[in-house]
Amino acid sequence: MTGTRIAGALLALGPSIACASRYNLQEPNSALGQSIYDLHTMILWVCVAIFVGVFSVMFYSVFKHRKSVGHKAANFHENTLVEVIWTVIPFIILIGIAVPATRTLLHQRDTSAPDLTIKVTGYQWKWGYDYLQGEGEGISFLSTLSTPRDQIDGTAPKGEHYLLEVDEPLVVPVGKKVRLVITAADVLHAWWVPALAVKQDAIPGFVRDSWFKAEREGVFRGQCAELCGKDHGFMPIVVHVLSEANYAKWVGERKQKMAAGADDLNKPWTADELKSRGAQVFAQNCVACHQGDGMGIPGTFPALNGSKVVTGATEGSIATVLHGVARDGKPTAMQAFKQLSDVEIAAVVTYARNAWDNKAGDAISPADVKAARSKQSAAANGAEAAAVMNVAAVPASVAGALASSGDGLSAVVAR
Repeated sequence: MTGTRIAGALLALGPSIACASRYNLQEPNSALGQSIYDLHTMILWVCVAIFVGVFSVMFYSVFKHRKSVGHKAANFHENTLVEVIWTVIPFIILIGIAVPATRTLLHQRDTSAPDLTIKVTGYQWKWGYDYLQGEGEGISFLSTLSTPRDQIDGTAPKGEHYLLEVDEPLVVPVGKKVRLVITAADVLHAWWVPALAVKQDAIPGFVRDSWFKAEREGVFRGQCAELCGKDHGFMPIVVHVLSEANYAKWVGERKQKMAAGADDLNKPWTADELKSRGAQVFAQNCVACHQGDGMGIPGTFPALNGSKVVTGATEGSIATVLHGVARDGKPTAMQAFKQLSDVEIAAVVTYARNAWDNKAGDAISPADVKAARSKQSAAANGAEAAAVMNVAAVPASVAGALASSGDGLSAVVAR
C-alpha cells in the first residue's frame, strides 16, 4: 500500500528513524488494522513534510532578509497568486487525505456477513461475553482481572502482563470475521484492542457494533478505554486467536465444562454449600469494592460487615443485589447484578449474611431469588399494560403524532 511504501522509504534513511518504531502503534493483526496503520503513517509523513516545508521557508526568509544585511521590509497588502497557492495546495492535501480515510472508515463500519457474532457487555469492572451466532453459540462467561492482589499492592514483583491478564479470555478462530455487539450494564465503557483495530464505546441502553478478522494466531491484549470508575485501570481485555481446529476443540471443551458446572436450580442447597459458592461469587464480583474483610472503602463503598441492610430482611438483601441501589432516581455505585444466576445471587447473599461478624444464621434459597425476579417482572408487565391502557384513551391524531415522533411509546401506539 502507499503508506507502507512511504514508511519503508523513510525508514531506510537511517536507524535513528527506525528506532522510533517502539513508540508507534501496535503491529496490526488484520487487514483493517493494516489499513488504519498505513493511513496513520501516510498522514504522519504528510504532516512532517508540511512542517519541514513551512518552517524551512520561514527560517530561510528570516535569515536571508534580515535588516543587518541591508534588506528593507516590502510594503504591500495583497498578492493574488500567493493567496491562490495557499488555498489550492491545502485543498489538494485535504482531498488526498480524505479519499483513503473515507475508504478505510467505510471498511471499518461494514459489519455485514460475519462468521461469528459475540455480544460484549461492560460491567464495573469486568467484561461479559455471549456467543450469539456461529460456532460456539450458547457459550457465555465473564472475564475479570487475574493479576494477583499482592502484585497490585506492591508486596510482590509485577508479572510480565501486569494488569493485562484475565481469568477467561475471549477466544476466536483465525481468519474468521467476528462481529462484536457491544453494550454496557451500568456506566460507559469502551472495548479496545489496538492490534485488532477495534475501539468501540459500550453505552448503557444502546447497542453498537464493530468487527475484526484476525490474520494470525496469538494473544492480543487491550483495556477499557473509557473512564468508568474506581477500578477503570483494572479492566483488561485478552483475546486468544486459535486455529480453526483448536477453536473447535475449545468450543467442545467449553460446552462440556458449562454443562458440568451448571448450577442445579432444583437441588436442595445446604447453608454450607451456599456459603462456599457465595465466597467464590463474592471474590469474582464484589471484593474490589467491599474488600475481602467486608469493611469496604470508607467514604466510597460501605462496609458489609455489621451492615443492617445485609443482615436485615432477606427481601431487601436480595433486592439490593438483584436490582442495585438508586438514590433520587439515579444509580449509585451499587449496580444491579441481575446477570448472575438465581443460585449465584442466593449464594452470595447467604455468604454476606453469615461472613465476618455477620451472624444472620439463615440461608437464602434460589427459589427466593426466582420469586423476587418474577415479582419484578410482573410489576414491569403491569406498568406496560397501564401504558397501553393510557395510550388507548389518546385521540387518534395525538397517537399518530406520538408514533411518528420516535417517542418511546411509538411501538405501543403502533400496536
